[in-house]
Amino acid sequence: MKKLVASAPRVAALVEYEDRPVAAHEVKIKVAFGAPKHGTEVVDFRAASPFIDEEFSSEWNLFVPRAEGAARGIEFGKFQLGNMVVGEVIERGSEVEEYQIGDQVCTYGPLQETVIANGVSNYKLRKMPAGASWKNAVCYDPAQFAMSGVRDGNVRVGDFVVIVGLGAIGQIAVQLAKKAGAAIVIGVDPIAHRCEIAKRHGADFCLNPIGTDVGLEIKKLTDRLGADVIIETSGNSDALQSALRGIAYGGTISYVAFAKPFHDFNLGREAHFNNAKIVFSRGSSEPNPEYPRWDRKRIEQTCWQLLMNGYLNCEDLIDPVVSFHDSAESYMKYVDQHPDLSIKMGVTF
Repeated sequence: MKKLVASAPRVAALVEYEDRPVAAHEVKIKVAFGAPKHGTEVVDFRAASPFIDEEFSSEWNLFVPRAEGAARGIEFGKFQLGNMVVGEVIERGSEVEEYQIGDQVCTYGPLQETVIANGVSNYKLRKMPAGASWKNAVCYDPAQFAMSGVRDGNVRVGDFVVIVGLGAIGQIAVQLAKKAGAAIVIGVDPIAHRCEIAKRHGADFCLNPIGTDVGLEIKKLTDRLGADVIIETSGNSDALQSALRGIAYGGTISYVAFAKPFHDFNLGREAHFNNAKIVFSRGSSEPNPEYPRWDRKRIEQTCWQLLMNGYLNCEDLIDPVVSFHDSAESYMKYVDQHPDLSIKMGVTF
């Protein structure tokens, strides 16, 4: 049996692993499809974590110095790559009742030939309805952050909405904003292919931030008013500066990205005069702003329903689709070295 790992920083490889029998509460999935995560997973793959000398203290809600000041706990050679998998249940433990042999399921998991998951108390293990799209299923993770960004931005009917960064999260946010009744949806991304997909699925306009005064263009496209909501998924300091420039007076910037340190960032000028509100949106944080009505479980359940019933369409987001046999080389090419060639890479086994 083989699995995809990072054998060294920025080096992916297929290595052998030994399968094991399932425990009483577990199911074993024969993986048919999968996808890696093109954001935080790649930061670790590159050994470029911004927290290399820090760790998060849940007690204080602060990043604090790591005692050893060493690595983040990633052991290359064992660090597995992959985020979501889809496949068939081929074994189940004696305590498992909800899942049967032959069920098609989706869950969080690494890219390997079999994945073992908790089948008793795991609401992240999802049973797929007949005919459901595996490409939609592997977008389960980014859909949660996209939906949270739209909800935290309080997108409403008639709003002017801007989505900055058209990766998987941004693409799904475009669909959700348009379906929520936004009058104008503007995408911002330097990659033409991503802009084409966004326009196909709800964006009315798309701006290339390279050589463009994005804030000014937003004002032009909204009859000088500016955007009611800007959903920022890129983590780029220039992007946030442009958002502060293009936001309408009193508008909301829903900040979904996990940003790098900012340099030459100005909170005067338009930021002061536009009286912008910035909310930091993170679907996996508890409690969420709308807790207890909305918790992580409800966010996940809602996103799964929207993906499985076709309300969201992620078919164009999964490209290219590569074989598991070629996944190591493809990961390095499409996920690490040339992310402009892929929004989200799919893997077929």
